[in-house]
Amino acid sequence: MINTTDGGPGAAGLRVLEIAAREIAALSERHDGKAIQAAAELIEAAEAAGGRVHVTGVGKPEHVAHYAASLLSSTGTPATFLHATESLHGSLGQIVAGDVVIAISNSGSTSECLLAVEAVRGYGGRLIAVTGGVESKLSKAVDVTLDAGVSEEGGPLGLAPRASVAAEILVLAALGAVLQERRGLDRDSYAARHPAGALGKQARGE
Repeated sequence: MINTTDGGPGAAGLRVLEIAAREIAALSERHDGKAIQAAAELIEAAEAAGGRVHVTGVGKPEHVAHYAASLLSSTGTPATFLHATESLHGSLGQIVAGDVVIAISNSGSTSECLLAVEAVRGYGGRLIAVTGGVESKLSKAVDVTLDAGVSEEGGPLGLAPRASVAAEILVLAALGAVLQERRGLDRDSYAARHPAGALGKQARGE
């Protein structure tokens, strides 16, 4: 174990890595797979009825939402990014009744996110929350909540989202893996989504 408390080279950075590793391990222990399975089934039911998946968030979770939409799309679940604020100014028309919106918020109390969720619900959308606030207003407003909580962020002030972003990304990656497995996405189908780049070549065995 590297000593990160003696002010050595990169100590603050190493401390962030240690905290993130501990928080992700605790998150894994809290999950039993049931919520992730329920989220996958909600998405599958929506798709079977012609619905689609959208991912939204405000602040740092907005960047996570872009990643999640891309990851899901590349592994067999077409998904698009929904801008939370713009959804209140016309972009709500991006969704139709029965679509699923995945809303990401560390606290579960971000006002802009809650307004977007309320609008989505009123427009006929179904909702999945990815949040550390499992008892938050967001969690109470959705169909399925996926725990992405951390007790410590890391960093000099312990305020900037670090461990929580890692947790959100990995919970969404876990959901994507369940969906990919359930739909039986094979290497050929994966390669078809990656006509260029190293991953595409690897999938094709080149």
